[in-house]
Amino acid sequence: MRILFACGGTAGHINPALSIAAEIRARAPGAVIRFAGNPGGMEARLVRDAGFDFVPFRAMGIQRRLTPGNIVRNVKSAGLLLTSEARAGRVIREFAPDLVVGTGGYVSGPVLMTACKLGIPTATHEQNAFPGVTTKMLARRVDKVLLAVEKARDYLPRGVPYVVTGNPVRPQVLTQDRGAARKACRVGAGQVCLLSFGGSLGAQRVNEAIADVMAWHAGSGKIHHIHATGQYGVDLLPRLLRERGVAYEDNPDLDIREYIDDMPVCLAAADLVICRAGAITLGELEAVGRASILIPSPNVAENHQYHNAMVLYRAGAALVLEEKDLTGKTLTDLTKQLVDDPQRLGWLGENAKKLGRPDAARRIADEILDMLP
Repeated sequence: MRILFACGGTAGHINPALSIAAEIRARAPGAVIRFAGNPGGMEARLVRDAGFDFVPFRAMGIQRRLTPGNIVRNVKSAGLLLTSEARAGRVIREFAPDLVVGTGGYVSGPVLMTACKLGIPTATHEQNAFPGVTTKMLARRVDKVLLAVEKARDYLPRGVPYVVTGNPVRPQVLTQDRGAARKACRVGAGQVCLLSFGGSLGAQRVNEAIADVMAWHAGSGKIHHIHATGQYGVDLLPRLLRERGVAYEDNPDLDIREYIDDMPVCLAAADLVICRAGAITLGELEAVGRASILIPSPNVAENHQYHNAMVLYRAGAALVLEEKDLTGKTLTDLTKQLVDDPQRLGWLGENAKKLGRPDAARRIADEILDMLP
């Protein structure tokens, strides 16, 4: 059994593929699995760290905003596109896969399209409620389209067989003990644990609003707040807190970090999560049943985070605050509403859990393995 995965660009495309590959490897130890991805992308490191073989395949997207830098980038992208079928053909013929699986990113399109032309079985997995360009392009060509949420069907061609599987969730997210996690995070008895983050780089608007949330609750003792500033917020948030008179250095209830590297533990400890609306993050919130205030990033393709967030909002599983409406006051008001209403906090979490598909990796592996001869 030989399976080629094509993915890259962001962790939201790479981590699902790694979860699926790990599930297949656990069930079929003899399977030979290889990943194709950009050699300069994070996939090159993540795939190798996970113990899988990696083959470089360069691909770039077209930038719609025509700045001098983007024009140069678009010329390079066009050159890569013109040679993509020949290069993908070499990758595929050299590995001779029984199946090719794509999980999004610029690499996924040309590799899966070439595999289709060569008559090799193909499947693609879409993580978002609003499908990306690659999924829309491939939907009528691949043998199987796997979707994270039912809503995605509304934006794809009719007459194509879709299977709703959910998004794969890291096993560590599902196995945490809540009591032990709250102890590890130093959450006091009776405290509400608030977890907030805006991505690995950090979002300035989110950090600015979080500073006001912290200023509101810092001296109350009611809330233990874990916040990841991201790379760009490391200096910003402390400055904002000082401006607001918040003595954060010696406050045991303000846990401020650049990055949360123990997210499964923090999720288990949390009562309320404030975050962006990336598909994989939402899948984890659903899997553990956590109430959330979602702030969709407007700086993503086709505004897909807004569509992701609205799936939870319509199910009564989250509140949504668009960035155009985000201020310190609006975020503080929403947070206060939920902290002061434990029953509503509980309902949001229960409804989130109803949406969860903690067995998504198994479901996807079943669908993939079923395609093999």
